[in-house]
Amino acid sequence: MELTATLEIFADYNLTLVVIGLGVLALAVLLHHFSDYPFSFPIVALALGYLAFALPLGLKPPDPHEHGALAVHLTELGVIISLMGVGLKIDRMPSLRTWSSTWRLLAICMPLTIAGVAFLGWWMIGLTPAAAVLLGAALAPTDPVLAADVQVGEPEGSNEEDIHPKKKEDELRFTLTSEAGLNDSLAFPFTYLALLMVAEGTAPSNWIGEWLLIDVVYKLAMALVAGLALGWLLARILLRLPIETEPQRMKAGVGALAGTLLLYGITEVLGGYGFLAVFIGAMTIKHYEQTHQAHKSLHTFAEQSEQLLMLGILIALGAAIAGGLLASLTWEAALLGILLVFVLRPLAGMISMFGSTWLPLRDRAIASFFGIRGIGCLFYLAYGLHEGEFMEAELLWSTCAFAVVLSVFVHGVAASPVMKFRERRIPPHPRQPSSNC
Repeated sequence: MELTATLEIFADYNLTLVVIGLGVLALAVLLHHFSDYPFSFPIVALALGYLAFALPLGLKPPDPHEHGALAVHLTELGVIISLMGVGLKIDRMPSLRTWSSTWRLLAICMPLTIAGVAFLGWWMIGLTPAAAVLLGAALAPTDPVLAADVQVGEPEGSNEEDIHPKKKEDELRFTLTSEAGLNDSLAFPFTYLALLMVAEGTAPSNWIGEWLLIDVVYKLAMALVAGLALGWLLARILLRLPIETEPQRMKAGVGALAGTLLLYGITEVLGGYGFLAVFIGAMTIKHYEQTHQAHKSLHTFAEQSEQLLMLGILIALGAAIAGGLLASLTWEAALLGILLVFVLRPLAGMISMFGSTWLPLRDRAIASFFGIRGIGCLFYLAYGLHEGEFMEAELLWSTCAFAVVLSVFVHGVAASPVMKFRERRIPPHPRQPSSNC
């Protein structure tokens, strides 16, 4: 009997390896071919996970309810690796003026989206206030992994003449990239707000002081200080590594993983937001020497790591859906996901961009629409449910998973044709805003 059970375990394990192997093969062979078609690789990963576990192969689908800690840490790792890659791609130093579009999306669009989702979750789905706030926080971040088609490209090397001016000056891609890097961090205060509400009650007098002082002021400030200090220290170490040969470039690339883990781990130990520290640290490394060739090695390793993690997470999500993750989905919850993708985020984005001179109307509409939901959403929900006692856990998972899958398909199909249509209409020398705007 024990031998039979052991053989069944190894059979499941081997079949799971086959599924992952097929995904990695598809990643290696097909990824770069999708850029010319209205399609994206995340759709393939989701479909592969669903089919493998829906077919009668005897595989047991993963259950985020049963394995909450694993769901938290797998998605957490996916987000922090992606944030390192995103931070290394950004050429522009932060400022109030040149990051104007980003600040608008963060300060106006993101809170409006959280409030809209939370209100609909309470009014339309019937969630408790704390659960509604958690859902709003989870569905607020845009995804730095799945949004590659609408972001800036990889960092350039040391030859300034190789930098394409149109690519470098693309305000829309910069806005979407910088937003994805920062709002994955800024959803944390609202997640902690939901946890305080479920623990202390909904009356603001029970938690407002602690939330503002600790979860907003202290943790954000600590993340900022740690990201700058550790990023500067890591830059001095990583950018001095030799990169003359391929093995040396590979070793320098591994430094991206080391830097990511150190930035995240040390900041979390100090009580700050590790996501924000990783992103700020990556930008600090990037701007320590603006055109250093090592940036490519660091970014390449981070990008390859994030693609492998994205593959595993989306296969697991597809498998969980095959196992019944959407079983608790109601038509109201599905409608909320549809409204989020097609109404809430686009409307909040357009409101936040009202009066902006940095993006033309067409690009404001594109930036507002491409609020791609993904791995960050899964992390925040998994984290909230792991740390707090929410009675509506199954409904929350169904709603979040549906919104992520809908976003993967809608935005994945639309990204390539929309961006190609836009770029055909960009003038050879795009006009930039005047310095006095």
